[in-house]
Amino acid sequence: MNVFRFYAPGDVRLEDAPEPQVGPGEVKLRVRACSMCGTDVKISTAGHQRIVPPRIMGHEIAGEVVEVGEGVDGWVPGDRVQVIAAIPCGTCDFCTAGAMTICPNQVSMGYDFEGGFAPYTIVPKEVLAVDGLNRIPENVSFAEASVAEPFACAINAQEIVDVHEGDDVVVVGSGPIGCLHVRLARARGAKRVVLVELSRSRLDLASAVVNPDLAVCSAEEDPIEAVKAFFDGKGATVVITAAASGAAQEQGLLMLAPQGRISFFGGLPKDKPTITLDSNLVHYKELTIVGANGSSPAHNRQALAYIADGSVPVADLITHRLPLDQIVEGIEIVRSGAGIKVTVEP
Repeated sequence: MNVFRFYAPGDVRLEDAPEPQVGPGEVKLRVRACSMCGTDVKISTAGHQRIVPPRIMGHEIAGEVVEVGEGVDGWVPGDRVQVIAAIPCGTCDFCTAGAMTICPNQVSMGYDFEGGFAPYTIVPKEVLAVDGLNRIPENVSFAEASVAEPFACAINAQEIVDVHEGDDVVVVGSGPIGCLHVRLARARGAKRVVLVELSRSRLDLASAVVNPDLAVCSAEEDPIEAVKAFFDGKGATVVITAAASGAAQEQGLLMLAPQGRISFFGGLPKDKPTITLDSNLVHYKELTIVGANGSSPAHNRQALAYIADGSVPVADLITHRLPLDQIVEGIEIVRSGAGIKVTVEP
């Protein structure tokens, strides 16, 4: 079978590999959809400290059970499933306290285990141990289910920053995760949602799909002034920075109304992780700054439920569906921002 493997920064290969065999405590899947994100682009060009090559990439996985290993109960061939990407240990103090997203022993599909850019993959026992193999609702396609993993990360962030009824929300960054944040904020009761993006073409592409109440191109106007003017001079109650940008974090703080909350959702580059922050602004306006790191197995189930009941549609966010032999083209689409979500169907 053909697989897409990482060997070294800049060295990724579509090559032949033997079909994997299921072991005790494992489940073998026929991968039906594995979506891409910006992390896949970063890995292909710069690698990742946790990946020991060669490694089959892809962590947003949905597929069909084809075989179960010895000792596995509850799953049979033909079951339609979605796989968590970030796998907590389930036993440490953080996990047992309900904080699985910050598990210090976390491992991941496509990093520590073979990923989904292949016709077949193995769900390791570590996933099953934390209830991380999720049944796909009947009315949800494999492609939609593959979007549940990044969507789960958005759910975690909005739970932490507490987006709720009546909030005025700003989402900075109009990639797929930014689009998910816009729709999720509305599903959680936000009154108005503004989308801010540096690239005019990306903003127009996203806005045509998710229809924010206001779309602001920060390359063409001052986003802080635009946001404050739209929110009656007060600013936003919530800002979510869905971009790996220090400038977005700095500007986001200035967009907040008194007692506003900001989620630093997008992590910053490892070589440029600091920003300039006026702590008096936080002090006198009683602002709240929170982070968000990944998702838990429960968040993945919540994501599938939101998709199934129509609260947060995702099918129209998938602008490109590609066979595995066009995966390099898919990486370039993600890199260039020419699409919203790219899904590989091996």
